[in-house]
Amino acid sequence: MAKTALITGGTKGIGLGIARSLLSDGYNVAITGRNQAAAQDVANELNYEFGENKVIGIACDVRDYASQQRCVEQTLAAFDTIDVLIANAGVGHFASIEDMSVDQWNQTIDTNLTGVFYSIKASLEALKQSEGYIITIASLAGTNFFAKGSAYNASKFGLVGFTQSVMLDVRSHGIKVTTIMPGSVSTYFNGHTPSEADAWKIQPEDLGQMVSDLLKINPRTLPSKIEVRPSIPGGK
Repeated sequence: MAKTALITGGTKGIGLGIARSLLSDGYNVAITGRNQAAAQDVANELNYEFGENKVIGIACDVRDYASQQRCVEQTLAAFDTIDVLIANAGVGHFASIEDMSVDQWNQTIDTNLTGVFYSIKASLEALKQSEGYIITIASLAGTNFFAKGSAYNASKFGLVGFTQSVMLDVRSHGIKVTTIMPGSVSTYFNGHTPSEADAWKIQPEDLGQMVSDLLKINPRTLPSKIEVRPSIPGGK
């Protein structure tokens, strides 16, 4: 039976790059997004490319635990198992502490940190059954602080620490946990539109390949935290 990956924030960017790579490896994939129509459109495109009924699209808000529980239920109803959870959904608000609004702070923390807690918590029983793999997508901002990054830094520093603690909590169940910490990636993050000028950056398919490689490594070995950055900063 094919294995199944659940990918939050899977309709574009890093999540979509990972989805394509895992589909190439024979996985079934559930992708989530905030909008059902958008998630279904991407699922339809991937099913056309990789084979009918390999992908489902689910509307899900990672900031809502009940929504995450429903997402897990839908994934299990479609594919019977969850072998891999990719906690990828994220947002970024960048402003000085003077200008950062309370709503922007809450949205960043609730999505990038609490949302990952919800995703893992809702999926945990299924992952125990499959002795699965959890991969969180953090950032180099989880170890390098910068001006106007108070909310984003807090969420990603917290995510790195959270993921490493979870890794210790669940390995007795045979579950492996890794956090990937990318630098500059060519995505639509924070309103950016990828272009040829982004050729120097990490590409979504590069991170897809990394996830595929992680899932193939001998299970006795666990790369628990991976920093990844462009080879040449700024394309210089």
